[in-house]
Amino acid sequence: MKTKAAVKRIIETLKGIYPDGLCSLQYQKDYELLFAVRLSAQCTDQRVNQVTPALYARFPTLESFAEADPKEVGEYIHSCGFYNGKSKDIVLCAQRLLRDFGGRVPDTMEALTSLPGVGRKTANLILGDVYGQPAYVCDTHCIRITGRLGMTDGSKDPVQVERQLREVLPPKESNNFCHRMVLFGRDTCTARSPKCEGCPLARDCDEAHQS
Repeated sequence: MKTKAAVKRIIETLKGIYPDGLCSLQYQKDYELLFAVRLSAQCTDQRVNQVTPALYARFPTLESFAEADPKEVGEYIHSCGFYNGKSKDIVLCAQRLLRDFGGRVPDTMEALTSLPGVGRKTANLILGDVYGQPAYVCDTHCIRITGRLGMTDGSKDPVQVERQLREVLPPKESNNFCHRMVLFGRDTCTARSPKCEGCPLARDCDEAHQS
């Protein structure tokens, strides 16, 4: 595992590259972010952002989503892939939010993961972005890069990666750090062709030292 000094250098370097550290999914209402994250499963954020304006214009309220025919929702999200399952989850999720949570997106891991289509990754993102809680969003970029860096043991299991990051990553840095991992994973530390030469994190990267 990384020393505290190395972790701090990694955090500060990423802050310098990506000062904002924001989620790239676009939304105005809390439940819109919840639905957008569901749509982003095995789909790019860019594609989701292209789809959601028309979706949210057609279904402008949580009530309209709860009353929607999943087939019609599916027509709007077709290009996101797996649209049948995603559309059903969105409609069921809207119904649950209205029935069990007064139309409010809940603010606990337990409540969030009780919603259709919501796992720990989605729940962590909501807790961090909507409620400002410490959040460890372990998507494919975060899992890959923290493993290469040596911040984790290289596990591909999101739950294990989250547990290990909680041990080394300061809670106040966690949410924005994970967003920066996504940006860094797109720009530099890609899955197939990482740009190791000249990488700003090479000093503290275990994989870079092995190459």
